[in-house]
Amino acid sequence: MNILDENIREDQFRLLLDWRVKVHWIGCDIGRMGMKDSEIIPLLHSLRRITFFSRDRDFYHRRFCHTNYCLVHLVIKETEVAEFILRVLRHPSLNTRAKRMGKVIRVTPERLYVWQLHALQREALDWPAK
Repeated sequence: MNILDENIREDQFRLLLDWRVKVHWIGCDIGRMGMKDSEIIPLLHSLRRITFFSRDRDFYHRRFCHTNYCLVHLVIKETEVAEFILRVLRHPSLNTRAKRMGKVIRVTPERLYVWQLHALQREALDWPAK
């Protein structure tokens, strides 16, 4: 299941739905509006195999690596969120839920930075050639 933080604009949520990406949005159809970061992690623990997308940098920390979910911190323009979510979901190293679980990922236009559960160093992944 893919979940968007409430800090992601509605037009980007709608665009993903138009592209037939199955997403839920905090405050719309899961959780509640105004959830604090400290409430979102327990919510993710209560669900199974979640990929959570947020523009909030507080979610990019290796201590949040967990076998049951993936956290994705988007460091991109608000208007490019849907495009980069799709790119993450199609990236050869991340294109299945199994490949994403246990990871905390920072997404930039240039590359992805990945912390994996039990890893001592983060990994940098390039975007595949278009």
